[in-house]
Amino acid sequence: MSLLRTGRRRPGGSGMDNSWPGFVDALSTMLLVIIFLLSIFMLAQFFLGQALSSKEDILDKLRAEIFDLQDSLSIQEQINNDLNIEFNRISSNLTEANISKEDLAARILELESDLADAQGQGNRVKRSSNEQVKIIRDLEKRYRESTATLAREKELTLAANRRVDLLNHQLTTLRKQLSVLNAALEASEKRDKEQRVSIENLSQRLNAALASKVQELSQFRSEFFGRLKKVLGNRSDIRIHGDRFVFQSEVLFTSGSAVLGSKGQNEMRKLASALREISATIPKNIDWVLRVDGHTDNLPIRTKQFPSNWDLSTARALSVVKFLISEGIPAKRFAATGFGQFHPLDKANTAEARKRNRRIEMRLTQR
Repeated sequence: MSLLRTGRRRPGGSGMDNSWPGFVDALSTMLLVIIFLLSIFMLAQFFLGQALSSKEDILDKLRAEIFDLQDSLSIQEQINNDLNIEFNRISSNLTEANISKEDLAARILELESDLADAQGQGNRVKRSSNEQVKIIRDLEKRYRESTATLAREKELTLAANRRVDLLNHQLTTLRKQLSVLNAALEASEKRDKEQRVSIENLSQRLNAALASKVQELSQFRSEFFGRLKKVLGNRSDIRIHGDRFVFQSEVLFTSGSAVLGSKGQNEMRKLASALREISATIPKNIDWVLRVDGHTDNLPIRTKQFPSNWDLSTARALSVVKFLISEGIPAKRFAATGFGQFHPLDKANTAEARKRNRRIEMRLTQR
């Protein structure tokens, strides 16, 4: 800066000397604006994360309320079923009581008819002989028995009427209870429907926010792949396949080994450098992970160190992860997985296909 100031003091200097300080000032202003915009972006991401967290809490509370309503609804439905069963039983008893009442009325009429016949016969017998007196006594006995039977039948009828009144009262009470329960069920169903609509709205908003997060991570993934491709160069044994960066095993390991060779360590150092640069620009609220997947060909391996292709593929993935951790990448940002021979890129049973299938895949994703 002292040289710049000195250049401005020299009289008769060239146009280049006068424009250079202005360019430096403009560049400084641009850097300040960029820093300010990045600060606003990070604040916006922080508030979005807080909003999403609160929405998830509300969603959990709504789910708990729905479970409580479902339990209450099940209890109300059970009570309703029990009341319907009791209603059917009372209706059956009422029908039986009505039938008994009709039988009693018919029996009373029959006894009254017999009594009238007996009284008529008694009047006629009084004018008859002594033999007819015996008949009269017999008729009187029958009359007394009929009268007693009629009294008992009347008592039974009164008892049946009282029972019918009681059943009618119980039936009216049950109908009122059923009406209240139906109203409660309708209110519960209405509330459940409203809460489901609210949950659907929250779910849509949450899905939109998650989609935004995925899209944002996709942007960083593209930038990461672009930088990594630029660092590693256009090589046929290192390529991008979909959303994954693919290293052929021969670049990193010797045959049947899970130890990174010197060539593989050089490539991983380049990758670690690119990962450190891009991770510094990823917002802290994005919980990103670099997933390292190991794959082998379909030729079986059975050694003391690696009893199967699973063991070899997993050991190679772990070897890559441990080396990247030693280069300063936090361990919580990695996931190591072994897939053995079960996910080939080329299913042909040829040497070229087996070479393509022996690989390490890396994918930048969220946890």
